Amino acid sequence: MKIGLVGYQGSGKSTLFQWLTGVPADPALAHTGQSGMAAIPDARIAQLCEIYHPKKVTLASIELVDTPGLSRTHEGNAARMGMLREADCLVLVVAAFSDTDSLADLRSFDEDLVLADMEIVTNRIHRVEESMKKPLPRQEHQTLEHEQTTLKIVLAAMEAGKPLRESHMTDEQQKVTRAFRLFSEKPRLVIVNTADDEQHPERFTALSTPEVQVMAVPAGLELELSKMTPEDRADFEKEMGLVATDRGHLIRTLLTTSGQSIFFTAGEKEVRTWLLRQGGTALEAADGIHSDLARGFIRAEVMTVSDLVRVGSEREIKAQHLLRQEPKDYVIKDDDILLIRFSV
Repeated sequence: MKIGLVGYQGSGKSTLFQWLTGVPADPALAHTGQSGMAAIPDARIAQLCEIYHPKKVTLASIELVDTPGLSRTHEGNAARMGMLREADCLVLVVAAFSDTDSLADLRSFDEDLVLADMEIVTNRIHRVEESMKKPLPRQEHQTLEHEQTTLKIVLAAMEAGKPLRESHMTDEQQKVTRAFRLFSEKPRLVIVNTADDEQHPERFTALSTPEVQVMAVPAGLELELSKMTPEDRADFEKEMGLVATDRGHLIRTLLTTSGQSIFFTAGEKEVRTWLLRQGGTALEAADGIHSDLARGFIRAEVMTVSDLVRVGSEREIKAQHLLRQEPKDYVIKDDDILLIRFSV
């Protein structure tokens, strides 16, 4: 899963990237973009380790891509945002310090994203119309006609300022647009990069809507705090009266925003978390672990972390009939621990 960080030059986007991934921003990659991994923390891992005492612990990770800073003149931004097409989720980073206008930047972001999408859609409509002028088999002509109709609906929505991700499109229409990886269809999170001494972060978070959450983070301060020892950090926060941002909460918010969830596998050899799309099935989970498990899938043995922690052992889980046998279409829940039974 790939999360794209996008922001205007000077927004603090690269600082946020370094804080979340631990990877220093590389000036040599400023014009091409840089990627890094951020492990997804989960307090339940410690609880499972107390039960299994595993030899190894592995956390699922998300990939963050720090894209080239955008120009406020909009010139060249469409090209700079090209690498974001492959992202599953967008994080818009806006500055809220010095003389910056975060609300204006946010509106301008939307313009850049819509303009980039409109260019893609308009060009494709023109190519489809040119193709339809040629003699074509009936079925191929109907396919192009369907694509043309769908793209014109999409273009009209963009021109009307209606986010495509909020439009009610049929499955067939979504199949047409999915190939273009339009920004308008991607889930997004807004992070307002505040000054270190920001006293009222709620003035930014209050801008959240049901569709787009807004979080306020003093990225520069958090990066400096992350370099301290836990003891020095605690003393500094107490002395300055700071309330630190929960890095783990932010990463889990990114996970949720992008439509992903995690499930667990657990044993003496390894305790591990795995990524899965929200609403994913046992078969998809098995495939995420290893394609052989999906190919020979028989059933999934499922228990929950909360039940396991409460009763204390797998033996008690079985004794109290808390281990379930689930088929391949079982929808994975957030607290599930899986053991896939399969045939070779």
